[in-house]
Amino acid sequence: MEEEISKIINLENLPEHIAIIMDGNRRWAKQHNLTTPQGHKEGAENLKRIAKFANKIGIKYMTVYAFSTENWKRSKEEVSAIMKLLKLYIFYFFKSDDKNIKFKVIGSTEDLTKDIYEDVKKVEEKTRDNTGMTLNIAFNYGGRDEIVTATKRIAQKVANGEVKIEDINEKLVSDNLYTVGQPDPDLLIRTSGEERISNFLPWQISYSEFVFTDKYWPEYDENEFLKSIQIYQKRTRRFGGNK
Repeated sequence: MEEEISKIINLENLPEHIAIIMDGNRRWAKQHNLTTPQGHKEGAENLKRIAKFANKIGIKYMTVYAFSTENWKRSKEEVSAIMKLLKLYIFYFFKSDDKNIKFKVIGSTEDLTKDIYEDVKKVEEKTRDNTGMTLNIAFNYGGRDEIVTATKRIAQKVANGEVKIEDINEKLVSDNLYTVGQPDPDLLIRTSGEERISNFLPWQISYSEFVFTDKYWPEYDENEFLKSIQIYQKRTRRFGGNK
């Protein structure tokens, strides 16, 4: 398998951190005459497939956009279905040790229901010492809210005398984000043909390479994932320089 993959991508030049906006579950469901909850169910199944595959080929970090702070505006039926999927398909999947994936939820977890919050903490603790890929699930997440939260943390440290105003720099801000201790994403992938970031990791993706695909998330398979990495590997990253 590794030999076949190495014919498509350079396994020695993988993006260390990949961020994914998993878009298109509802449209995929409509296209297949299925309900919206069925579309989200297949999207959750696909996350498991892609996470296992990414871990297998050597990706170190992956952050996926599962539920935004704005998604609460959707119908109660759809929100309820997503919450159930989070428990039944994602948490139970990562409770087993065979994947060796470290699981982390980023976002305003304090706003989640007690049972889901407890599940989050249980799985994070259970997988804390795993040595494979770190999977961040952005749930009840908003990029601007993350920056506001980081600003409040820093302001409190200034008020407590722990930090001086002149010490505030980019590293300090990064150290107060949900992704503290992790490298910024090298690659951002968005499925379903949309080409915007939708308030996802605005600080962290400042120098990420973007790859957009028309595939809906439930149909974005391992081959499409390799194609996205292949596109990334053809890019020249300058980080604001001219080389």
